[in-house]
Amino acid sequence: MTCERNHQLIPCLPEDIALECLARLHFSAHRVSSQVCKGWRELIQSKDFYYHRKKYGFTHKVACLVQALPAESGSKPANQPRYAISLFDPLTRSWDRLDQVPKYPDGLPMFCQITSTEGKIVVMGGLDPSSWEPVKDVFMYDFTTLEWTKCADMPSVRSFFAAAGVDGKVIIAGGHDASKNALNSAWIFDIKRNEWSELPRMKEERDECEGIVIGSEFWVVSGYDTESQGNFKSSAEVYDVRGGGEWRVVEDAWRVRECPRSCVGFRGNTKELIRWGANDQAVRVGSFGVDLGKWSLLTGSAYQGAPHIFYLVDDKNKININIIPDETYSGFVQSGCAVEI
Repeated sequence: MTCERNHQLIPCLPEDIALECLARLHFSAHRVSSQVCKGWRELIQSKDFYYHRKKYGFTHKVACLVQALPAESGSKPANQPRYAISLFDPLTRSWDRLDQVPKYPDGLPMFCQITSTEGKIVVMGGLDPSSWEPVKDVFMYDFTTLEWTKCADMPSVRSFFAAAGVDGKVIIAGGHDASKNALNSAWIFDIKRNEWSELPRMKEERDECEGIVIGSEFWVVSGYDTESQGNFKSSAEVYDVRGGGEWRVVEDAWRVRECPRSCVGFRGNTKELIRWGANDQAVRVGSFGVDLGKWSLLTGSAYQGAPHIFYLVDDKNKININIIPDETYSGFVQSGCAVEI
C-alpha cells in the first residue's frame, strides 16, 4: 500500500481502522490529539465523531459536580463558599477540576444550573457571586478544546428552575423570576445554532423544581406555585422533546413531597422516580446522586455540618464502594450532571 501522508488519518492504515484507533482514545487525550493535524482536529471536534464513539461503546459517563471549594484565608467569609466544577471519572476513580468560567474567575454563580448534551456541559443562570443579582448567562464547556464558550443569554432572568439536555438541546422550565413569582414558562436552547425557542407553557407554576430526562422525555418534578411557597407538589409535568406537543401532568410522581433539588433519579426504564439517598442515613442531608451507567455516584452527609461522604453504588449487584477524595474534592455538592464523553 502506498502511503499518502497528506490525506490519510494514519499513514499506511485503511481509514476505517484509523478511525477505530482514534475513536478508542480516552477523552482526556482529545485536546492533544486534535493538534496533530487539521484532519484529526476536524474529525475529533465533529458531532459525527462523538456519535460514532457513542454508538460503538467508546464513550463513558463521568460526573461533573458544582462543588464548594476549600476555604481560602482572606478570600471570602466562611458563609459565602466559592464553587467550581469538579469531574469524577468512575473508571479511573480519579478527580479533576475544570477551569473556571472566564467571566467568573473567583467562583461560579450561586445556584447556577448545570446540564450536558453531546459530550458538552452547559452552565446557566444563578446569582452573581459578588452582587447576588440573578444573571442570564449561559456558558458551554467543550472537553475536546478544554475551553468555555459564551452562549446566547437565557431569554429572561429565572432562578431555581429545572434544566436538562438531550439531542443537542437544553431545556429549561419553571423556577421564579426576579420578583420571586413562580413560573410555568419553558424554553429550549439549540447548542449548535446558539438559539433559544419558546415552548408551550406548563399546566402549573413550579418553583424550585428539578429537571430530568428519561428517554426523549423532559420531566419537571414537583415545585410549588407563587401562593404556596414551600408546599412541594407530588406531581410532575412531562414534555416529549422529539414529539413536541403539550405538557402532560403525571400525578403522584414525587410522593416524598419535599424539595427535589439535585436528588431526583429514576429506576431503570420504569419511569419510577426515586430520591437519591432516601434509605441511607449517612447521606440524608444534602443528598445528591447521578447515574453513571453501571455505577451511580451518591453524596451527602449524616447531619448538618457533618463531613460529606461519597459512594459509588451498583444497585444491580448490591455493591457500595466508599470513595475518599482528598480535601480538594470533599466539599458540598450543590448540583451536577452526568456527561458522556
